Amino acid sequence: MKKRAVLFFLVSVLFFSCKKADEISVVPEIEFISVTPQNVHEFTDSLVFTIKYKDGDGDLGENNPDAENLFLTDSRNNVIYKFRIPQLAPYNSKIIIEGNLNVTLVNTAIIDGSSSQTFAYSIYVKDRAGNQSNTITTAAVTVTQ
Repeated sequence: MKKRAVLFFLVSVLFFSCKKADEISVVPEIEFISVTPQNVHEFTDSLVFTIKYKDGDGDLGENNPDAENLFLTDSRNNVIYKFRIPQLAPYNSKIIIEGNLNVTLVNTAIIDGSSSQTFAYSIYVKDRAGNQSNTITTAAVTVTQ
């Protein structure tokens, strides 16, 4: 009887402690990695944002060149820059995808009349099903004349 109780206990522990390690939400998740450089000259230097993404069903990205699925918002004036993430997995594949994306903002400017301005951007993405990711905030960027 003791052996059965111990066996039942062990099986119960294994059953309730097991969960799928690969389980990732179908709503995309993003994480801020970097923005480079963090000091730029207005109208001249580009900013490159690196973000990490995870999507549980692989529908992040789009082949349509007119699609907009990555949104970068300037914290100073709420101007939204829209980008397209290319399709990252075959259509209808329903696979877990994760990796890094680089997004380049060609240039930026000082908008308050000063000689230098420091601010950040926020970023979110949408998948083909319309699921919106969490919103991340970048490290501060300084723009000088």
